[in-house]
Amino acid sequence: MRIPNCFPALVGLEWCSGSYHPVLTCAGNVPKFPRLNVWDPYKRLGISKYASEEEIWDSRNYLLDQYAMHERSAEAIEAAFEKLLMQSFINRKKTKINLKSKLKNKIEESPDWIKNLISFVEVPPTVIILRRLFLFAFMAGWSIMNSSESGPAFQVAISLAACIFFLHDKSKSLPRASIIGFGSLVGGWICGSLLVPMIPSVLVHPTWTLELLTSLVAYVFMFFGCTFLK
Repeated sequence: MRIPNCFPALVGLEWCSGSYHPVLTCAGNVPKFPRLNVWDPYKRLGISKYASEEEIWDSRNYLLDQYAMHERSAEAIEAAFEKLLMQSFINRKKTKINLKSKLKNKIEESPDWIKNLISFVEVPPTVIILRRLFLFAFMAGWSIMNSSESGPAFQVAISLAACIFFLHDKSKSLPRASIIGFGSLVGGWICGSLLVPMIPSVLVHPTWTLELLTSLVAYVFMFFGCTFLK
């Protein structure tokens, strides 16, 4: 009796004559990953130790395309890939921690006036930043739409009230909130009065007045004042 030296293995299905038919190949001819027993995940995937995450993905996909039909080879490739991906994630976390530590050390080594200035600043949650950004952007758009009819005094007043409200909600001190709110408005108005005349006239809409453009700068100052100042 003749013993076959090859055992058929199912590798997929092929559409033919209106139905699927199994596609068989000789199990003995399935390519085997040559670096199956290499322990170093970089060497196993055939990449440098300085390879980027994108290069790791590319190497993994390329090798799986070649050796996916050999189960042990595919498992070895996936294991090396997962190990390198986890190491890349750990390295990213370490980098972030190191950056925070360096920034903290820089602040601690800075002069007292810089420390005092930084102590007045805080970064709120992203959702709060976006809500306040939307409010002041809406006020700016409203002012621009009504620029041909009237000045932005009403919109500026509402923005100032909102700025003071947000600051009071944060500091629980109405005098402090009022000082910072009015300070943001005055600072923005002064900067706007100085910067707006420097803008080339070709970049400014004919109906936009100096008062309107100055108010837009004031909105920016009030946004930063009520969002990032304590």
